[in-house]
Amino acid sequence: MLKVAFATSDGSAVDQHFGLCCRFDVYEVSATTADLMETRTLAPAGDDEDNKIESRLAAVADCSILHVCAIGGSAAARVVKAKVHPVKTAEDTRVTDLIERLQGVLAGNPPPWLRKVLRQHSPDLAPTWNPR
Repeated sequence: MLKVAFATSDGSAVDQHFGLCCRFDVYEVSATTADLMETRTLAPAGDDEDNKIESRLAAVADCSILHVCAIGGSAAARVVKAKVHPVKTAEDTRVTDLIERLQGVLAGNPPPWLRKVLRQHSPDLAPTWNPR
């Protein structure tokens, strides 16, 4: 199972910038299942750039993948350093569509970046794929 976070204002679509997001919906996703585990809410972002990035990073630090509609370069670097893979998603993309796409990839032959994420976060799943 992968933990996947979605930056959303209402739970239905990815529509938030990482640094300004006040809600992350966290799902556990496998090739065959997807369950909403938790909705994590944060206070509105203030003017302190470091604090707003750190508070949002803390909210998703246990996730493997983070879907956002926008993320700044320095924030993306901090997210990656925390071993969370940020994915920029077109604004208003439905969460259910993203989950279905991810499940299709997990059921097939995941690309190298996703195999790396799987090895880091779900080592029990990674051996089922045979990278060449």
